[in-house]
Amino acid sequence: MLVIIVSQFTCVSLWFAGNGVMADLMRTFQLPESTLGNLTSAVQFGFIAGTLIYAMFAIADRFSPSKVFLISAILAAFCNLGTIFSEGSLSVLMCSRFFTGFFLAGIYPVGMKIAADYYDKDLGKALGFLLAALVLGTAFPHFLKTVLSPLPWDYVLISTSILSLSGGMLLFFMVPDGPFRKKGTRIDRQSIFNAFREKKFRVAALGYFGHMWELYAFWAFVPLVLAGVFSYAGITDVQISTTTFFIIGIGSISCIIGGYMAQKMGSYKVALIALTCSGLCCLISPFIFSIHHYFIYGFMLFWGMVVIMDSPQFSTLIAQSAPEENKGSALTIVNCIGFSITILSIQLLNFMKDDVSYKWLFFFLLPGPVLGVIALLFGKRGSSE
Repeated sequence: MLVIIVSQFTCVSLWFAGNGVMADLMRTFQLPESTLGNLTSAVQFGFIAGTLIYAMFAIADRFSPSKVFLISAILAAFCNLGTIFSEGSLSVLMCSRFFTGFFLAGIYPVGMKIAADYYDKDLGKALGFLLAALVLGTAFPHFLKTVLSPLPWDYVLISTSILSLSGGMLLFFMVPDGPFRKKGTRIDRQSIFNAFREKKFRVAALGYFGHMWELYAFWAFVPLVLAGVFSYAGITDVQISTTTFFIIGIGSISCIIGGYMAQKMGSYKVALIALTCSGLCCLISPFIFSIHHYFIYGFMLFWGMVVIMDSPQFSTLIAQSAPEENKGSALTIVNCIGFSITILSIQLLNFMKDDVSYKWLFFFLLPGPVLGVIALLFGKRGSSE
């Protein structure tokens, strides 16, 4: 499991690599403020397109997941480097981030598939560690920005690409196909969507979709909100990157804690509690951002924990209720829909940020957790463990 975790961490560092150097990109090439939302959405669009292709052709089920992971890691690493050679061209930047996201579809959901092939009863705990790696990898470019601040910004992109190549090779050579793997022998697109007929699968997916409305928009706009909260103090880019790293990265701890909680309480209850807490954070955020900034640090760190704690538990519920012969494709198609939803919330905040105070920006993420909690409560009998 350790190898899977390390590989997932190194490869998903590509996800927010562009966000880690966003301020430098915008300043160096005089890009518009909408670049933040547009480039973040480009990665999400790419991931959606990738998950559709991977799912429609049942790639993770028909071929060795370790090989799929390696090839995807290599291609994503090279696409990530395209940002360096963009010379400020917004179209090149968009393409670079799009194809990075496209090949991440062979890393994130395939990594979950590999974990599901090795773990059965303790899958919630295993995915807790795996999602912790995802969170830390997502936050890592902000940490690299802090550490490499004396060097040119492109060193962050080079470093994340090297990490991806290393992680892909590590998993390929160290992790063979798991004992619970059932190889798909044919492409059965209909069966992928038939999984939604199962109540447990459907309820878990709907809860996950509400969670996704909030998660990536929160992660993407944390730096912007921090800049607004501490504008009077003259906070620097490096300070924002450092704080953002801790706010996102602390979620890795809560994923592990949630995994242990799931062993005693069940994944359903852990997901419900975490989603409720993050929804409450959305609700009270405008009032918290109006008070003393030291309290805001604690609030944002707590939010960074609960906003992701439910993710591995939703993945567990989905994996456990998906048809065995198409588990990889079912996980992938749910990811595809979930990340489609993230684009809507990211673009909503991108559109509203110039007209709405930063204090109210995260309030508009509230509908996701609310609808997710309603879905879980409504389908409780079919989802309880």
